[in-house]
Amino acid sequence: MALLALPFFFLRANLQDPTRATVVDRALLQLSAPFQYVATQLALGVSGILQDYVYLVEVKQDNDRLRDENARLREANFKLQAAATENRALRRLLQLREQLRGALLSAQVIGKGNSPYFRVARLQLDRGDRDHVRAGMPVLTADGLVGQVRRTSGRFSDVLLVADDTSAIDVVIQRSGARGILKGTGSVEHYACRLEHLSREDDVQVGDLVVTSGLGQRFPASILVGHVDSVDKRDFGLFQEATVTPAVRFSRLEEVMIMTSGSRSQGLQDAPAGTQE
Repeated sequence: MALLALPFFFLRANLQDPTRATVVDRALLQLSAPFQYVATQLALGVSGILQDYVYLVEVKQDNDRLRDENARLREANFKLQAAATENRALRRLLQLREQLRGALLSAQVIGKGNSPYFRVARLQLDRGDRDHVRAGMPVLTADGLVGQVRRTSGRFSDVLLVADDTSAIDVVIQRSGARGILKGTGSVEHYACRLEHLSREDDVQVGDLVVTSGLGQRFPASILVGHVDSVDKRDFGLFQEATVTPAVRFSRLEEVMIMTSGSRSQGLQDAPAGTQE
């Protein structure tokens, strides 16, 4: 009975009008105040913990959802960028096909032989004897001359790059018309060629574009090969030499064109050498 009566008196004291509270009511209020304070703070603490937990659970779910959505969007964006890059490359190859007078065969780069410094020293294409590809045929991209077919085997062929030490191409300086022989250095550290047999009187400057001459009908005329990096004009002798960097980035090649037939000496129809997007 005491346990039942005690809460009743405490409740009555709390509900009593302060103006009508008795001495007993005020004493009960003073006695219950600490317990009420502790109970209230405990209830608020538990309520806060529960609210924070529920809030954190919702935030975690939102973060997981946003993270998944961000990953999907990044993947979609990457695919769109890759498709756009491929489309630009294909458009440039199609423009090259329209500009050159001759039959062009598209080919995919399926293999790359690297030097000890991870420089591409050899390319392998997915075209060969079965596609009427023969050794000596020029290999081109929209950026310029890659080289020529070295040998074929069944459905595959190897490409001799212009930077290879066994490569030699008759070229001219586009600006001045100076003619020389471009030979690859075969350097394992960087792509470079030497422009030899230039007369001392020839006007050759750093930055000049080097294009194919078309002589010998091995390569189309006016195809960009590279640009002059340095000129070595000695105080004696009949000739001067220049260092040329190839225009094509061999490490990034994915698709090329093989010129299988046509008048290679005529070269480009409409676009000047070195014209790029």
